[in-house]
Amino acid sequence: MLKNQFLFPALCLLAGLSTQAQDTSSIHSDSTKHLREITIYQAQKTTPVTFQNLDIRTLKEKNTGQEPAFLLAETPSITVYSDAGNQQGYAYYRLRGIDQTRINTTLDGMPLNEPEDQGAYFSNYPDILSSVSKLQIQRGAGTSKNGAASYAGSLQLFSPDLQQPRSAAITAGYGAWNSFRVSGEYNSGVKNRKAFYARASQVHTDGYKEHAFNNSQSAFLSGAYFGDKSTWKLNGMAGHQQNGMAWLPVADSLIKINRRANANTKAEKDEFFQSLVQLQHQLRLSEHATINSSVYYTYLNGGYGFDGNNFMGQPSNGNLFHYNFRSHFTGIFSNYTLTRNHLNWTTGIHGNIYTRRHLGKDDTAGELYRNRGYKNEISAFSKLEYNLQRFTLYGDLQYRYTTFDYKGSVPFEQMHWSFLNPRAGVSFNAGKHTSLYYSIGNTGREPTRNDIFGGNDDLATDEQHRPLIYNSKAESVTDQELGIKWQYHQLAVQFNGYYMKFRNEIVLNGQIGPNGLLLTNNVSNSFRTGLEFSATYKPCAGLTLTNNASWNYSRIKEDKTTFSPVLTPALIINQEATYRFKQVLVGLSARYQGKSYIDFANTASIDDYLLMNARIQYMLSRYTFSFLLNNLTNKLYYNNGAVDENGAVKYFVQAPRNIYVAVRYSF
Repeated sequence: MLKNQFLFPALCLLAGLSTQAQDTSSIHSDSTKHLREITIYQAQKTTPVTFQNLDIRTLKEKNTGQEPAFLLAETPSITVYSDAGNQQGYAYYRLRGIDQTRINTTLDGMPLNEPEDQGAYFSNYPDILSSVSKLQIQRGAGTSKNGAASYAGSLQLFSPDLQQPRSAAITAGYGAWNSFRVSGEYNSGVKNRKAFYARASQVHTDGYKEHAFNNSQSAFLSGAYFGDKSTWKLNGMAGHQQNGMAWLPVADSLIKINRRANANTKAEKDEFFQSLVQLQHQLRLSEHATINSSVYYTYLNGGYGFDGNNFMGQPSNGNLFHYNFRSHFTGIFSNYTLTRNHLNWTTGIHGNIYTRRHLGKDDTAGELYRNRGYKNEISAFSKLEYNLQRFTLYGDLQYRYTTFDYKGSVPFEQMHWSFLNPRAGVSFNAGKHTSLYYSIGNTGREPTRNDIFGGNDDLATDEQHRPLIYNSKAESVTDQELGIKWQYHQLAVQFNGYYMKFRNEIVLNGQIGPNGLLLTNNVSNSFRTGLEFSATYKPCAGLTLTNNASWNYSRIKEDKTTFSPVLTPALIINQEATYRFKQVLVGLSARYQGKSYIDFANTASIDDYLLMNARIQYMLSRYTFSFLLNNLTNKLYYNNGAVDENGAVKYFVQAPRNIYVAVRYSF
């Protein structure tokens, strides 16, 4: 029913925009040299929010086909761990101690979070960073986004820049545990107002843990037409992956015997195929006004095997339960931007519809259940930046309405939530080298399907055969950010503090559900506060020193007891030194991560640790050779864990010392 309500007005809007493109003859035509790429609004230099634009050149130098989470973890307040122990396959990150389902992720403004569970799975799009032209991280409430709530923050990816000159490259690399990546990419550059980009990748690893392999393929295609007054761009991305499952933590007693032990059985595997397509249109109404519009579609099909006996700690009999999923995700958005004199105003609408089929089968009993989840959303926002002498005033208001429905063997009443998310801030240009900013924003977020169903894939019932709902309440956060940016000659510094006050926060409780997803609890009173620091210094030609650090103090108060949230270390320090001399680059990095708890009782924890990595890069004509040495000191460490119902402490082991070598040929 909501499908037509959401999409019909939006499709009419796009049709109207296309018609307008034919009626703008009064606008001056651009020459070819002024053709513009499609851009989606992001935080700018004077926007009073906490954000960081990552250096894409550096990211690509370090990219070996690993999960992006490991590269994101080099920025403030981010922690990361992987199931298999090394850097390929399933990996997860947290921002300010808040899990990935509460981090908004977009590609050119298109939501990448799955609406039901609100997670964004880069494992389904392996080697995605090879095709990213820009990347911005916003910490805290930030600016309005399409899709999942920017609760802890947001990660904005941007597709290939098709206005770059013609280029092509082939990359091959090999490392520990039979890990390798082979990829090729091509960018045509603009010719006759058209441009084309293509990339294909194969990524594989046997995994550090036993039978925790990953075998993945992906492709990214992009094409554009640059007209005088409008630009059309079409993106397509697809990924296919197979994994040996390793999502169960391993008992400490077993790790002491065999550090590579896998608590999942060898028979537990998964396979997923996911693809997306996005059509973008940019219309220049005048020298100062543009309209950016997109329609998008995502398809997912796959599933994984689950050994119930093994999960319950009983001997495995070889029988597997199979979770199978198939989903369709369709949406549309349009943004109007006006930039004039001291004013920058953007307003827009967004709507999407989503359906996912859930199918449960047993090797012996066959099909046990079949249900569907329906998640629909519509939102609108308006945000304004106004420059007043040395001040930049910022206001942002978003309305978001979303519904969730379930069709299965149990009667279910549709749930719906509405959120009004205001944000405001001011930045002050204190001089040639210094600026300060303050912002305050509120964001609301609905529970995931996993929160609502208590980790069950099929809705359970109570003793009266009524739906067993674990949580239907929305959570919200009021985030305040205060920061200073300073740049002088070869030194750039950003320092900020934050205070996040939560209402009805849905937090991880350190337990894992029967579907492999992490379980949560509601807490009535909680806050997160901290300091974040980023600095880059170039003391002499070729030498660059980079520091990204954070300190966090967070507490939950429940039933007169105060404790720390799980997986939230107090101190994280990333330090890197790189030296470039002619064709050679040498880099040395260190990461210190403090102790953190893995249970609500704060009785079990993972110790602090220090990691050191090194890399060497050498360029010879069209060839670039890379050598990476990870975990130089062979530190044996964990960065995640859980306490089971019997009180046993279990951990996720991470990889010891390992190497990776690669060569890239550009032509």
